[in-house]
Amino acid sequence: MQAVVFDEHGGTEVLQYKETPVPEISPTEVLIRVKATALNYNDIWARKGVPGLVTTFPHISGSDVCGVVEAVGSGVQNVGVGDEVVVSLSISCGKCDYCLKGESLFCSDFRIWGFQTGPLDGGQAEYARLPATNVVPKPDNLTDEEAASMALVLGTAWRMLVTRANVRPGDFVLIWGAAGGLGCMAIQICKLFNARVIAVVSSDEKLKLVADLGAEYVVHRERQRVLREVQKITNRRGVDIVFEHVGSASWETSMYALKWGGTIVLCGATTGFNVSTDLRLLWNKQQNYLGSHSFTTAELVSALRFVERGHIKPVVSQVLPLKEIARGHKMMETGEVVGKIVMVP
Repeated sequence: MQAVVFDEHGGTEVLQYKETPVPEISPTEVLIRVKATALNYNDIWARKGVPGLVTTFPHISGSDVCGVVEAVGSGVQNVGVGDEVVVSLSISCGKCDYCLKGESLFCSDFRIWGFQTGPLDGGQAEYARLPATNVVPKPDNLTDEEAASMALVLGTAWRMLVTRANVRPGDFVLIWGAAGGLGCMAIQICKLFNARVIAVVSSDEKLKLVADLGAEYVVHRERQRVLREVQKITNRRGVDIVFEHVGSASWETSMYALKWGGTIVLCGATTGFNVSTDLRLLWNKQQNYLGSHSFTTAELVSALRFVERGHIKPVVSQVLPLKEIARGHKMMETGEVVGKIVMVP
């Protein structure tokens, strides 16, 4: 099969599109013929390397896949050959105390498929293998490219807003990177709960997109000061929730934009991990700073029900051949992306 493989960390030059053996499956795994796979920022982290994270080489990235089941292991009962599926990326041991209590994201063996797995386990290939418990039915109302674009960003945003931050009707929610994959899902989830979105974007094209998705207020961060606009919109009260995944470039504003007793929920830091925090805001204003990492299959299934009903829609900006993956990486790194980039083998 053809796959995108890299044997060392570095720039896009390390990405090799080459012939690789089709994976062999165990009794509890399935083999998927990949019809589409989406790019996510963890693909860039895996390529560049993250301090403290060991990458297994040779590595195939790709945590989002839509495809058709080609083969199933002898012990698999929940899925059959020919089923159209999408991937739920969270892998855990299934045996520890956390897993047995339904808290698999706290498992010491927790991994994100296509990011922390390997060697050669990811979706940027013609075929992919993974545990049968990590596939769910593809929504019938989506194309392969649309379905491939959704799982990671939809599940992540759902856990952040619904499970962790407990978004409620009337909440003001400040969403950074609102025109990206995560942001597009976050806006639509907030609208489901009748929350009031303040979307932060960096271009006029992105401004129109988030408004069309349902953002009540839009802030152009290149022309406006985000904190000043938040104070105007909320009558100096501050927002109830900050949807944070940018990190060092936005963290200070996020803290000051938050109301007394408000919540920042954070799933990543694309601009840097090291930030300065004024602890007086934390204790005096009794703010809540919550981490959120990945999602459970149950959370993804809950969110996909709204996709099936048409209440949450995919936002795909580019569909590229898998062999042009370096181009996709560069587009993400330079902030050109509106919605998601999908690769087709």
